[in-house]
Amino acid sequence: MTSSHTVSIRQAGEHDVPALAALRRAWTEEQAGQPVDDDGFEERFAGWYAAEASRRSAFLAELDGEAVGMVNLALIERMPRPGIPATRWAYLGNAFVLATHRDREIGSALVDAATAHARVCGCDRIVLSPTERSVPFYRRAGFGPATMLLARVLDEGRAL
Repeated sequence: MTSSHTVSIRQAGEHDVPALAALRRAWTEEQAGQPVDDDGFEERFAGWYAAEASRRSAFLAELDGEAVGMVNLALIERMPRPGIPATRWAYLGNAFVLATHRDREIGSALVDAATAHARVCGCDRIVLSPTERSVPFYRRAGFGPATMLLARVLDEGRAL
């Protein structure tokens, strides 16, 4: 990447839904190794975004006006307890950078933006469920193993 091509990271808004959906489709197709035929995906994505907007923040990486990466951060309020200040935590998910733009610190910049946002929102931790391939990336970003996390699969036909 030359110095004339600057990546900008910004919080996404409702007007960015098509770009976010396109990046999510690109991630899915990369994982599948082929195009995925789903004509209703963009509409479902827009509905999901609208429903989640009050508790979730997405961040976009743009290069020369093109969306090349994203990440989202879900804020979770803990149930109040007597005598203890309210706390919240965040779940970091769906970090993705187009393959043609990887290894340029774009993913790191996205995670840094989401982390800064979590701090501003008063979160005391960020958790995530990394893929095996992404573990080194997240370790470099300061993430480490959680002391205890359990999961239960409710739909036997789907993986965690």
